[in-house]
Amino acid sequence: MPLYEHVFLSRQDASAQQVEELTAQFKGVIEQLGGKVTKVEQWGVKTLSYRLRKNRKAHFTMLNIDGPAAAINEIERQERLNEEVVRYITVRVEELEEGPSAMMRKVDRDRERDERGGGGFRDRGDRGGGFRDRGDRGDRGDRGGRPPRDEASDDSAATEA
Repeated sequence: MPLYEHVFLSRQDASAQQVEELTAQFKGVIEQLGGKVTKVEQWGVKTLSYRLRKNRKAHFTMLNIDGPAAAINEIERQERLNEEVVRYITVRVEELEEGPSAMMRKVDRDRERDERGGGGFRDRGDRGGGFRDRGDRGDRGDRGGRPPRDEASDDSAATEA
């Protein structure tokens, strides 16, 4: 049978339990149509690049599926009808990835870095966290080519009018 990676995004205001129920529903549909879900990963709530149906964040869930095309068509149809699902994508792959996906490895790497207390821009040593030295650029003087304001000339212009 063909192999697929399927990712769907559900609304940000859905609880984790509702997302798990949705995943179980889609998994049941796949199994009824002769396929099987080899791996389910909950990637958590992530910020979207742009708004989708008034949502700035979404719950991401990935399914590795070994099943017929009819099963994929049916879960995609149900996702189009379900108001909780914001987006979905299915990609046919040659082989399913063993172990955690790239997104889960990133989460683990970030967690390890936070535990070590490293990373970030705060620990840059002797730089001090302020602005960098601009080197030999020198004073730029006036900005924009206008002469500096002379308050005396401003007052005389106001009295002449």
